[in-house]
Amino acid sequence: MSVPSLRARVRAETAEEIRAIARRHLATDGANLSLRAVARDAGLVPSALYRYFPNRDALLTALITDAYAALAASAKAAEAAVARHDLPTRLLSLGHGVRSWALDHPAEYALIYGSPVPSYAAPPQTVGPASEVVAALIGILFDGAERGLRPAAPPRPLPAATRAELRRLMDQSPLVKPTWIEPAPEVVIATAFTLWTQLFGLISFEVFGRLNDLIEERREYFEHQMLVMADFAGLATAVPSPGDG
Repeated sequence: MSVPSLRARVRAETAEEIRAIARRHLATDGANLSLRAVARDAGLVPSALYRYFPNRDALLTALITDAYAALAASAKAAEAAVARHDLPTRLLSLGHGVRSWALDHPAEYALIYGSPVPSYAAPPQTVGPASEVVAALIGILFDGAERGLRPAAPPRPLPAATRAELRRLMDQSPLVKPTWIEPAPEVVIATAFTLWTQLFGLISFEVFGRLNDLIEERREYFEHQMLVMADFAGLATAVPSPGDG
């Protein structure tokens, strides 16, 4: 493996410093980043900063990609620390990983799950990092389906158009599972999408103050709601499998 040159290392360190400064500006200015202000705080003239990030959108894309990756890393690390057979606790731990990162990084969370940034269109390179949490949810549900776990109530039939869209997503995803799984893979993914929207709805309400003066014991409320979702998905009946750890 070749060692990066000194010039390449300095460039990478400077780019990271610029992103760190831009993240601090997110906390005070929101997504309305000023490249001149970021350059000033980095000790650069604007023309020098443009050699690293040619425009505001390029810098926003780097911050968005970093935020998605950091959030997913927190969620997956929390979920990976739990025994594989304990599906409800895996779901709860994943949720706590998302929640703790969001509460510790509210400005970055707002960048990726708040209001869209005017005139900014996220490029395809953000799709992969943005999909990692829902992919982890799908993995938990497929583990349950393979063990024969079912939702407490039969799911409402998927509309034909939705089923086709989910099938298309499956065909494009590395999370391909055998077609013999029951319920059908599309139903599992639809359930994961329900959990995904519920999870981020809960966290957004907390981060953006919608629970203020309503719910004071936020952690307890969050855990209860996550376990309600585990019940909804049929995970609460999970039992250890031989050799699980």
